[in-house]
Amino acid sequence: MPGLAQGRTVVVTGAGRGLGRAHALAFAAEGADVVVNDLGVGLDGAPAAGNPALDVVAEIRAAGGRAVAHGGDIATEEGAAGLVDTALRTFGRLDTLVNNAGFLRDRMLVNLDGDDWDAVLRVHLKGHFLPLRHAAAHWRAAAKAGRPVAARIVNTSSGAGLLGSVGQGNYSAAKAGILGLTLVAAAEFAGYGVQVNAIAPAARTRMTEGAIAAALPEPEDVSPLVVWLGSDASEGVTGQVFEAEGGRITVMQGWRPGPTARHGARWSPSGAGEAARELLARAEPPLPPYGVR
Repeated sequence: MPGLAQGRTVVVTGAGRGLGRAHALAFAAEGADVVVNDLGVGLDGAPAAGNPALDVVAEIRAAGGRAVAHGGDIATEEGAAGLVDTALRTFGRLDTLVNNAGFLRDRMLVNLDGDDWDAVLRVHLKGHFLPLRHAAAHWRAAAKAGRPVAARIVNTSSGAGLLGSVGQGNYSAAKAGILGLTLVAAAEFAGYGVQVNAIAPAARTRMTEGAIAAALPEPEDVSPLVVWLGSDASEGVTGQVFEAEGGRITVMQGWRPGPTARHGARWSPSGAGEAARELLARAEPPLPPYGVR
């Protein structure tokens, strides 16, 4: 029986370890050809020894699959363009992009300097935007040429992007930005035959090392949803955000209008404050950011 991703070429960024590695192996197991992107850096983005992308490619090939490594920096124009080009030159097509690459530089906001802010926003947010844009340009050209397109993009956000996380202001901002990017891309790319969704995974990886990681499930538990979203089987699903942890999948519903007050004239400051307090009393209380009890 053909796998769910049979005949598709899938690109996974940050696929040398953790969630990305699990996604790459899961797609290959379902019949996809896989481009395994990874810079091979440490948790903080600094250079590290080894080439994890080549290790994952070797695993896929040993299991009878087809894969190629890409070591470019996907937060640069050259690296993102090369990512798409690698898929097209090696396998002749590109069907699915899984944006997953990222790293951490955690600090409380008063101790967070501009370089650590910029570095995390760059790899997470720009590292989503540039591969997404280059892939979409390829699919738009195919659609305009009359070729059928059934493309998929799966972006990676986080509970930190949904709720915030104490000590991770840069990471939370980047992951929240990815949610906004997902919604815009889903709307703009629909006419080209491209579906765009996001996941907010929780799993035991290098980025969740420490006390929290011990209670988290394996990265492989998240990958089945990613494979489905990246396959033809997810037809009609776009602009959605899914939280995934172990055996739990939740559709996240985001910002929606809550209680509203209207005034026939301009509010006074005190009147606006009274109305705001009345509305808050009727509204659902927000969930606390991670790290707040």
